[in-house]
Amino acid sequence: MRAYERFLHYVSYDTQSDIASQSVPSTEKQKVFGQELVRELRQLGLADARMDRCGYVYATLPASPGCEGIEPVALIAHMDTAMDMSGANIKPRIVEHYDGGDIPLNQQLGIVTRVADFPALKGYVGQDLIVTDGTTLLGADDKAGVAEIVTMAEGMLADPTLPHPTLKLVFTPDEEIGRGVDHIDLEQVGARRGYTVDGGAVGDLQYENFNAAAAQVTIHGITAHTGYAKGVLRSALLLAMEFQAMLPVFENPACTENREGFYHLDRMEGRVELAQMHYIIRDHDMALFQRRKQLMERAAAYLNEKYGPGTVELQLTDTYYNMYEQIRPHQDLVDNAAQAMRACGVEPVSEPPIRGGTDGSRLSYMGLPCPNLCTGGHNGHGRHEFVSVQAMDKVVEILTVLMGIYGKEGQQP
Repeated sequence: MRAYERFLHYVSYDTQSDIASQSVPSTEKQKVFGQELVRELRQLGLADARMDRCGYVYATLPASPGCEGIEPVALIAHMDTAMDMSGANIKPRIVEHYDGGDIPLNQQLGIVTRVADFPALKGYVGQDLIVTDGTTLLGADDKAGVAEIVTMAEGMLADPTLPHPTLKLVFTPDEEIGRGVDHIDLEQVGARRGYTVDGGAVGDLQYENFNAAAAQVTIHGITAHTGYAKGVLRSALLLAMEFQAMLPVFENPACTENREGFYHLDRMEGRVELAQMHYIIRDHDMALFQRRKQLMERAAAYLNEKYGPGTVELQLTDTYYNMYEQIRPHQDLVDNAAQAMRACGVEPVSEPPIRGGTDGSRLSYMGLPCPNLCTGGHNGHGRHEFVSVQAMDKVVEILTVLMGIYGKEGQQP
């Protein structure tokens, strides 16, 4: 089975995670897909495939003959899809031999993926693109990665001549809400090196990402009858606007790129008496990351001094850190991936660094260094998401060659 065929089946499962849920995983429907993966992996011949109570799927592909003594490698992808848009009732469509023009997704609703908005399309002329009907996301982030790993495993099981060490396959829930490795069992993983397959265009080889924090700002106001409010009323909504105005106006996602960090007001709700603001803070540079948090602390302190103690409560929580510091001592992980890509006719691309994070960023700090490999997907989290059939085939080829490089580690010349 080709990766895209497997992918088309996978996207029929709604696996959207939910940041408001305290359950593990955050949505039970992720386990439904996990159970399907376990069934499929066992059917392929991975007898130890299993899902734990937290929704993590683990499986082992035994080493090929002669490679049993080589240290295992983990391959990791996530099963959930983002909250930004519905992942239910996805209606994928294949645009065969893409001609380079705009792609109508839904004529009735007037939804079109325009080349002017998504210039990456220019690189896929002549290929077959899987798109949505414009009412949901597609789920290539990261069911494409899941499909590519499973398809690679299927190919290795079918051809014992392909050299590879023991491979530990891991499929995680809740990556999209930052909890993808909260409950991972590293003993079950059973590897000290690995890769996440959760990137974008073919050639992406990512080993540097944002440092990330979440900030919750709670503002307490005082309500009063508006006719008699002078000297009494204190609007939490207006104070929230004042807090936001104290942050650098151009340091937000819409105005930044490459290595430029930002503050992003993700959600805001409230009334006169109480308002809450939810921010994410991002920067690749640790020193600048710390300064961003310090600026928020100064803004909160200023408003508390101006309006009285307790007016503003600020809760800062670090989410993940730049994986580069942990991967740097394991440069062979990057070099081997680059070698595999070039052997498959693909030039690796590592710049700009990831403007986000992956399970690999946290795993790298847990003792499992994990650069991030491409899936071939584009425009994740939205209605214009697409993935190329041929790109998915190429990722399977890259993974197969990469595992072959590791398979040769312990072989005699």
